[in-house]
Amino acid sequence: MNIKILTPEYVVFEGEVDSVLLPGKNGEFHIMKNHAGIVSSLSAGKVKLFAKSVDETFAKNFTQENEKEGSVYAYPIKSGVVEFNHDKGIILCE
Repeated sequence: MNIKILTPEYVVFEGEVDSVLLPGKNGEFHIMKNHAGIVSSLSAGKVKLFAKSVDETFAKNFTQENEKEGSVYAYPIKSGVVEFNHDKGIILCE
């Protein structure tokens, strides 16, 4: 699935991931391949990308966390929104 993370200043990430864990207003939620379409607001926390690797262009924006399932890349946000549909997602955040 393809995810794009945008702030008002720059593109944080754009690429293929296995799944993404997001800090929702009512708690964290996980979006995986073939997830139903969703639009949701996000609260302060970390956007976590589950992927084999992150392109060098975007790697400087993330901290890598070790998890049992493989590589996890985290990006802290203050707030935002996510729209996900047809295996493509856009996360607008600050």
